[in-house]
Amino acid sequence: MAIMNIFLPESLRRFIEEEVLEGSYPSTSGYMRDLVRQHRRSKAEARLQALIAERLASGSAGRVTADTFAQVRKELREQQGNAR
Repeated sequence: MAIMNIFLPESLRRFIEEEVLEGSYPSTSGYMRDLVRQHRRSKAEARLQALIAERLASGSAGRVTADTFAQVRKELREQQGNAR
């Protein structure tokens, strides 16, 4: 794992430490990892919704099947790969 230093206002530092003390997270690092995962998931969901909306707007949506979702997921993975 890589190490990353971040600077937070005291109020945010206290909030994170309270979350850890309450048992919500194993450590401050665990909190930050979860936060990043949630944000990544949120961005992926937003992109998937945008792709679905594009398909619907194009008029080529047709019948939606499991294959439709598989194709959209494939396109999304390809776009994410190209963005890196």
